[in-house]
Amino acid sequence: MTSKHFLNAAVACGLALASALPAAAQAPFSWNNATIYLAFTDRFNNAAPSNDFPYGRKAKGAPLRSFAGGDLAGISAKIKDGYFSRLGVDAIWITPPVEQIHGALDDGRGDMYGFHGYWAKDFTSVDANVGTAAELHTLVDTAHAHGIRVLLDVVMNQTGPVTAVDPVWPAEWVRTDPVCSYKDYRSTVECMLVPNLPDFRTDSNTAVALPPALVQKWKAEGRYERETAELDAFFARTGYARAPRYYLIKWHADWVRKYGFDGFRADTVKHVDPIAWKELKREASTAYEEWKGAHPRQKLGDDKFYMMAEVYNYAIGHGQLFDIGGGMRINYFDYGFDALINFSMKSDARADEETLFSSYSALLQGPLKGRGVVNYMSSHDDDSPFDPTRKRPFETATKLLLAPGAAQIYYGDETARSLVVASAPGDATLRSFMNWDALANDPETKRIHQHWQRLGQFRRAHIAVGAGVHQMLQASPYVFKRTFESAEVSDRVVVALGLSGDKPIAIPVGGVFRDGQVVKDWYSGQRATVAGGKVVFAAASAILLIAQA
Repeated sequence: MTSKHFLNAAVACGLALASALPAAAQAPFSWNNATIYLAFTDRFNNAAPSNDFPYGRKAKGAPLRSFAGGDLAGISAKIKDGYFSRLGVDAIWITPPVEQIHGALDDGRGDMYGFHGYWAKDFTSVDANVGTAAELHTLVDTAHAHGIRVLLDVVMNQTGPVTAVDPVWPAEWVRTDPVCSYKDYRSTVECMLVPNLPDFRTDSNTAVALPPALVQKWKAEGRYERETAELDAFFARTGYARAPRYYLIKWHADWVRKYGFDGFRADTVKHVDPIAWKELKREASTAYEEWKGAHPRQKLGDDKFYMMAEVYNYAIGHGQLFDIGGGMRINYFDYGFDALINFSMKSDARADEETLFSSYSALLQGPLKGRGVVNYMSSHDDDSPFDPTRKRPFETATKLLLAPGAAQIYYGDETARSLVVASAPGDATLRSFMNWDALANDPETKRIHQHWQRLGQFRRAHIAVGAGVHQMLQASPYVFKRTFESAEVSDRVVVALGLSGDKPIAIPVGGVFRDGQVVKDWYSGQRATVAGGKVVFAAASAILLIAQA
């Protein structure tokens, strides 16, 4: 039951049947059914070339290791023109917009700048390379106006590397040795990920003063008194010691309070003392409720602040416990996280659809009941994606967007953006600029994109797809149902995959839809009436996404 043949047939059959995409339907929202789009800010869309190289930065980095010009305004522009809504996106995850180190690091492969957002210099300001505070407000406000939530990528583990213009933080703030060996808890948390990446002492409860370089910077910018007054108020309110992690917690929660972010994607989670994440969740949740109270017309519902974790190498099969080594297992769900990123999806997806879908449903409805996972097929720092050469974009979409659990689309998954750039060292090859020209001019790219859109819109309109219970109805051709039942919502869908596309075929839907009920195929736009527990659509299609019309 492979996807290769029926997906090619789907392009020839199903896409030709619908001349235009419908408006994205609004359905009850659940993070367990969310489609989250990772918009790598610097590589997504450049709407303001004037901000490309501030702070004396130069376009002299190694291939794909310097700033490329993408910015917050570029993401906002795509929200406004409906790009994300047509893709069925529920939430946009942006890479950290905080001010990065000004210099470059040469690790032996050429200069590299902090274009990715994970090398902070100042956690309290927006990096001018990606835009301004006003443009960040616009991004979040625009997303909310389109019914889309926004996740902020946060870093609690490290500062940026030390460069000629970026001094090391004081020793009471960071450790500069040893490099992690990953044998046990201490050699994973109390260490640096790589050389010259100073590690915050998130395990410390010792009070520390502000770093002198940060004090000097704030004074030069005329905001020292304001920033220190806010810190004094924070520590007075919470009673926390002035330890490194509490400064970081305050600074990160401020982004929620100021801009209205709906959640965090937390970076390098297993390298940070777990209690710090629980404390961050508490403060960020307080900030979120304050923001919602002050912005009743801009909030999207009354759901709570959301946090998903990058616990490197966590797999859905681990359930709720992650083995950090040395005989120690940690339940990160108990430390403030609503979901963990599922690193095994890209390998699990090598199985057929029924094996993949039924196993994921059993885990999510069993040992992970009430918890969440976020599946992905490629990402910004995983050098073993499901389809590295982009030869199987249709299969990638079908398995990702129809799998139980939340789904993360990496920018360009939906357009088969190349992940192979021969001149780019290391994982930089994963971060080419978004291929907008191909989407505008190449027919095959457009067909790939349309496939992602149809699946994405079906998913967004039906909570049962990601959050429901899976059950196979028929092995050949492959047909399954998903059902979601709660006190407030009842949702049922039937999906048929691997159809020949040569002629219409009767699809079993008994027990899901009643005789006489009109149903719709979201892939082609066709409607049909259920009879004898089955449904036949007038025109043949290779994929059917069936729901109540």
